Amino acid sequence: MSTSCVSSPLWQKRESLNRTAPPIPKTFQKTVMSDKIYQPLSLLYSWIQENNELVNICKQQGGGDALSPDQNRTHLRLCSSEFHKLLKKIQGIPPLADYLQLELTVVYNACLCSTAQSHFSEAELLLTQATERVLQMKGDAPVASDPPVFWRTVLKSVEDTALNPCVLYLLCLQWAIWLSTCQLETIQKCQDELFSVFETLSTGVWDEGKSELRGTSCDIPLLLMDPRRLIELLQICTIIAQGAESVSEGRSSDALSGLQTASSLPAPRTLIAYTHLLSGSCLAQMSRPQMALQCYRKALETDSRCVCALYQSMLIYRQLGNTQAEIQALRLLHSTLMLPNVTEPTLGGTRLLSPSLLLRSQSLSSLLSVPSALSVLHNLALKCVHHGRVSDSVECYLDLLATLHSEDQHGVHAEGPPLPSLPELYLQSAAALLMARRAADCMALCDEVINTTLELLPEKVVLEEPEEKCEAETRARCAEGADKVAMLLWAGAAYLLQGHCHTHLKDWKQAVTHYTRCFNLLVKVRFKKGSFQPQIPSADMVGKQGSSLCILQRLKGLSLAGRGVSFTQTDQLKEALRDLQLSMQACPECVTAGLWCGEVLWRLGRRWEAAACWEKTWSFTPRFSVESLSVYLQEPQSGPLLDSSELRRRIQELGPPLSAQRETKEVYPINY
Repeated sequence: MSTSCVSSPLWQKRESLNRTAPPIPKTFQKTVMSDKIYQPLSLLYSWIQENNELVNICKQQGGGDALSPDQNRTHLRLCSSEFHKLLKKIQGIPPLADYLQLELTVVYNACLCSTAQSHFSEAELLLTQATERVLQMKGDAPVASDPPVFWRTVLKSVEDTALNPCVLYLLCLQWAIWLSTCQLETIQKCQDELFSVFETLSTGVWDEGKSELRGTSCDIPLLLMDPRRLIELLQICTIIAQGAESVSEGRSSDALSGLQTASSLPAPRTLIAYTHLLSGSCLAQMSRPQMALQCYRKALETDSRCVCALYQSMLIYRQLGNTQAEIQALRLLHSTLMLPNVTEPTLGGTRLLSPSLLLRSQSLSSLLSVPSALSVLHNLALKCVHHGRVSDSVECYLDLLATLHSEDQHGVHAEGPPLPSLPELYLQSAAALLMARRAADCMALCDEVINTTLELLPEKVVLEEPEEKCEAETRARCAEGADKVAMLLWAGAAYLLQGHCHTHLKDWKQAVTHYTRCFNLLVKVRFKKGSFQPQIPSADMVGKQGSSLCILQRLKGLSLAGRGVSFTQTDQLKEALRDLQLSMQACPECVTAGLWCGEVLWRLGRRWEAAACWEKTWSFTPRFSVESLSVYLQEPQSGPLLDSSELRRRIQELGPPLSAQRETKEVYPINY
């Protein structure tokens, strides 16, 4: 051989292939020895042998399961280096017809290695240089850089020649580069040429009878990857990429037909599953949820690891309001995501260019994205707690906390929406435990939150609402204040839940103590809007749901309501009435406060006022749904409860009220 081999154990097999390679035919030997004019023929034969040895080494050692990903990358890098060395030697002489077919074959193999390593610029440079040498040999002038014009000119130049197949191979690689770099518009402009390539390669009209010869003859240059397998892979990947783009742009009807046709193409199961998945996304966008579910089911039947189809099915069930099916889908999705990662399946002969290399568009990535396993588990816990499956919710929350504290945090760092903060998860878990009547466990989790945050709590904190056009310094100050408020709200919520626990245990004295601790923390917060002075927040200041101010006011209302109910159990009715009325001012949608306020008024003999209070409570329209509130901000379902039917019976027994009797004392608002 005219080149030295890479000094690596990886290439020892190449030396053994050299020793076992067939001898140069006697006709070549005689030609070389008799006359130096025929020396180029021996060079051609030598370079063909070198190319074929490299191809055999790459196929025998590359992409095997025995090699690690790092070893595969190293092997591919060495293969690429050797092909580039060979190509430099071949291109060291002027482009001749006898050599050009070999040169284009080596360019194909070298470009394939570069593309597989995502060296797209390097691969495109090789393609440009090779096609320019073809034009140079044919005596054609250089053409414009516009891709469609360029490739049309090159294909026309080699039409009906022996170089036509080789140029078609290179166009396949150009197609792969365009697809990998998300140049779908360029592919669309060249669709006629690419369709012609597909038709030619799939029918094999120019290569019939050579497939066997290509694998056995020593004087035919071998290819690193069968172009027919490559063109099949490119066709279905292009349809998938274009379909994802259409879905993201809202043109589902344009993509649906092509995706349904692509589902019957010869391709890996992963890609066929993607066609079903995208068909389902099209149908979902076209408001056909049941048909979309059928497509998602086909995707899962085709490839059980297509978790995105399972996730999309769950979203459809949520949209349809099928809670049971949604919970089942969440369970299955979580268990699937917890399985060990499995490498992507590949077709024989397509190890170099995997589907993941060709499918890199942001549109497809968005459609294929799924939340992390822990995020799914958290959603499952919330869904269960909101629909009365308390024991299942507790199990999910405890599994979630155990995983977060374990060394094996599978799925914690996956892409997707972040989990709530750890104190927030502790409080949600504690609320679920309280619903399950596990008061001791609930108080233990609340103690963890209190012990973590208590020393960090400020004496006073201002919750500032930044103006739309405020300086970065002001925003930074607002963010710092929000962090302090968050810690204060976590500690207050922990005391609130402990108060609920003592209410559940009928320990009224301890309940009052913990509700008071909660309230005393909350009154440290002042609200500052714009250039106004900080002031005590009130219910009419609450803006969007989920804001710190909204949570603050709800915690105030619940703590005052809880303390008021506790006072009723010890016959401290005046204190109870005060707290319950203040609770209704802080949080008007607090049903517990309204019903118990009426109960206290009834016991004090102010029955018409009690009836009016109950009627007002029942007629109040809450601003937020129960599911939109955090679990620990919901009203407790344990402890002393009032029967609404009994209260309505009392109102009926009062009879029609007289106007004088309906006069009620005005309760002046007091903000805390």
